[in-house]
Amino acid sequence: MNSISKLSENTVNINNPLATSYFSNIFLSYLKNNYTSCHDEIIILCIGTDRSTGDSLGPLTGYKIKKILNRFEKVHVYGTLNEPVHAKNLEEKIENIYSDHKNPFVIAIDACLGKVDRVGYITVSQGPIKPGAGVKKVLPPVGDIHITGIVNLGGFMEYIVLQNTRLNLVMNMAETISSAIYFGLWKFYKEINKKIEQLNLS
Repeated sequence: MNSISKLSENTVNINNPLATSYFSNIFLSYLKNNYTSCHDEIIILCIGTDRSTGDSLGPLTGYKIKKILNRFEKVHVYGTLNEPVHAKNLEEKIENIYSDHKNPFVIAIDACLGKVDRVGYITVSQGPIKPGAGVKKVLPPVGDIHITGIVNLGGFMEYIVLQNTRLNLVMNMAETISSAIYFGLWKFYKEINKKIEQLNLS
């Protein structure tokens, strides 16, 4: 569970009727700007635990994404409801990712707390996420880009706030994020395949 304060054009409110479309385009832009020829496999690392409603955004998103990403051979998902990635095993999972996958491009996903008027916003950012910052935990930063979702109000009694977060909100955020990632990856690989075809024809 992360913390967040600044919001900008890389942010979408899930209550927007076009949230999935907007967020998909933002995600695609960050993916294209940060994924390089040095990368090979894409890792979607969903951080959180199903033991806390507010902190379940990661594993819920991982569960949804894993069901719809079978068509992408070089995309792998870590962190689901069945096998969550949380504070106790995060460091081990990060080590596994970099030992088991060739030149991975890591997309980290985590819940966060923020201002009351920003609850329900999802954000894409460049660089690694700092998981656990919202509840004062020191965990290793991870990710080439990261996605966060503001699930509740931050600033006080974080653990209790997370436990009392509405599941409906977290479910809707997970649905928006997973769908946006799917469409973003579909567009991303479509463009790559098109370039490969053009090179083969030339």
